[in-house]
Amino acid sequence: MQTASRDAGGWFSRSRTVAGPGYSRWMVPPAALCVHLCIGQAYAFSVFNLPMTRLIGITESAPDDWKLTELGWIFSLAIFFLGVSSALFGRWVEEGGPRKAMFTAACCWAGGFLISAFGVAIHNLWVIYLGYGVIGGIALGIGYISPVSTLIKWFPDRPGMATGMAIMGFGGGAFIASPLSVWLMNRFKTDTHVGVMETFAVLGIVYFVFMVVGSVLVRVPAPGWKPEGYVEPTQATRLITRNDVYVYDALKTPQFWLIWWVLCLNVTAGIGVLGQASAMSQEMFPGVITPVAAAGFVGLMSLFNMGGRFCWATVSDYIGRKNTYFVFMVLGFVLYCTVPHAGAIGSVSLFVVCFLIIISMYGGGFSTVPAYLKDMFGTRYVGAIHGLLLTAWSAAGIFGPVLVNYIRAYNVNHGVPKAQAYNTTMYIMAGLLVIGFICNFLVKAVDKKYHMKREAGEAALDVVAGEAAARA
Repeated sequence: MQTASRDAGGWFSRSRTVAGPGYSRWMVPPAALCVHLCIGQAYAFSVFNLPMTRLIGITESAPDDWKLTELGWIFSLAIFFLGVSSALFGRWVEEGGPRKAMFTAACCWAGGFLISAFGVAIHNLWVIYLGYGVIGGIALGIGYISPVSTLIKWFPDRPGMATGMAIMGFGGGAFIASPLSVWLMNRFKTDTHVGVMETFAVLGIVYFVFMVVGSVLVRVPAPGWKPEGYVEPTQATRLITRNDVYVYDALKTPQFWLIWWVLCLNVTAGIGVLGQASAMSQEMFPGVITPVAAAGFVGLMSLFNMGGRFCWATVSDYIGRKNTYFVFMVLGFVLYCTVPHAGAIGSVSLFVVCFLIIISMYGGGFSTVPAYLKDMFGTRYVGAIHGLLLTAWSAAGIFGPVLVNYIRAYNVNHGVPKAQAYNTTMYIMAGLLVIGFICNFLVKAVDKKYHMKREAGEAALDVVAGEAAARA
């Protein structure tokens, strides 16, 4: 009966993904990238906004066409449900294994696109809210955390680099998806429709194939496996534990909430700027930065967002997670305070350099935090804890754009020139990073009372070992 229950999941069960002898851990990063490069399309969704305001009018918006404000909720819903699903399903992802989670994410992501294609066909925005916003958002949450948790277990010697490899794909996904989506819409465009429906359908099918490939490739290490030549420290350092903390016990610690605020404030400072980079650059340098140049600037930001996820996470393996976030907060503070000066002296190059570094640290914050959590709470439930922490992303996805958009609108309405309308926001972002610095400073080692007893950890390993034996 016990063996039967273990095999109930079949091909999708965690026991069927335990790596056998000779399996290379370097197969896991490509599997993770198969998922993250696909779901990273979320950051490129804005390319559909303007075409979707002309579904009826084709060349220009008709009275019955959707408004940009209505379409803006699609992305917001997706990010919101990313945080919700990662929090709700984090433990299920950890215990069910990466293959089941990644395949589920593939079905939801592809299904979200196909449902959205149907919503475009019948011109029903609520169907798109459901498809891309809710179901696609669930896919984002599950697909985001499952590869990260697995990579941390495969790379105990370089957890920062490992998470950086996967999360780099989320930043790079938008860089690929943006021109691909535009190309597909142009291919499918006719005199009677703009090509959005067909593009949604094609992307859904393509993403499903790639994500399923990732679920086939992925494996979890066998109990007791260690990288060749790796010697686990016999004693924990001040901020790196050898003990595990149960997922719901982590919520009781001040460390979890301090890191939550560290991530939230770092993301808030970056995401609002990322969403308005094109408009901001043109308004701060009118007549100097053209729409074409602004588009190139946005592309550069995507590259630095992607590269920063890998580079900063790798750096954290050498200087530590806490010190890496100190760099984010201090350097970010200086750069945000410099941006208004760059606008005042008309220095486009200084403006661009400031924001490219800021966006690299924005991406680096995402890729470094899973390793930060691993250091504080151990590896056993790091995926589930990471899922709960991503609610900070959902909150920042609201705070950041609101701060940028509404403060700009307030300043413009009160006679402030558009070129100076963002200055207040930059100083507020700098202030947020000061708060983030304080939160990061307060992070200490987790109290021993929250550590799982060794017997519990050994029992968990025995379960996995039994599953592997049953498979054999």
